[in-house]
Amino acid sequence: MKNTQSEPFRDRLIFALDGTGDLAETISWVKRLQDHVGMFKIGKETFTRYGPEIVAGVQRLGGKVFLDLKFHDIPQTVARAAFASVELGVAMFNVHALGGKAMIREAVTAARKRAKELESRPPLILAVTVLTSLNGNDLEVLGFRSSVEDTVLNLARLAQDAGVSGVVASPLDIVAIREACGPDFIILTPGIRGKDAPEDDQKRTLAAGEAIRRGADYLVVGRPIRLAADPLSAADRLVEEMSGYDHGH
Repeated sequence: MKNTQSEPFRDRLIFALDGTGDLAETISWVKRLQDHVGMFKIGKETFTRYGPEIVAGVQRLGGKVFLDLKFHDIPQTVARAAFASVELGVAMFNVHALGGKAMIREAVTAARKRAKELESRPPLILAVTVLTSLNGNDLEVLGFRSSVEDTVLNLARLAQDAGVSGVVASPLDIVAIREACGPDFIILTPGIRGKDAPEDDQKRTLAAGEAIRRGADYLVVGRPIRLAADPLSAADRLVEEMSGYDHGH
């Protein structure tokens, strides 16, 4: 059963480490923010540069890791990657729902099996639905016949049937996913921006408090904290905004 609603709001804020600099500088961000956020997201850029070393570095400082590599390959390959993710001790990792039900199911099975063998808590496994950088026009060009909203819901239901803990989805899709997948399905939301944030490559975004109000469980934030004049205050403001808008599901 999901217990995110009872977690302190700080624990539901995830800081994205991509773009924070070299290894020493990235670790310095972890040291600065570890008491202000609940988890650190290690994405493709950071993991490609520093590999398991950055995961271990975050964990040594007491931080939890969300390994954001969006595994998407044949089922056996993704199952092995899931197996390895458990061995890294990450708290959360994700797969891409477009890999299909068999791929997702095998990843979930492999992760649970390895966690049981290691007598460790299995990580939360999330499925990515539609990237927040894509909108309806983008999907049409890619050959999708359904709208963004319908595609997201189809993928969320498929992923839930395959056994994942939840999904990574745009804040604009939260309400529909919550309605379709129920109160215990975890929704992690990137694309969190302040109301006066400049435009960037994410097209479907929302402010932090509004995302929580709509039913998000975890928020991933990078640039609004990293580029702030005072990153710690920016993180604290986001937590405050999250706590002010939590009206439950």
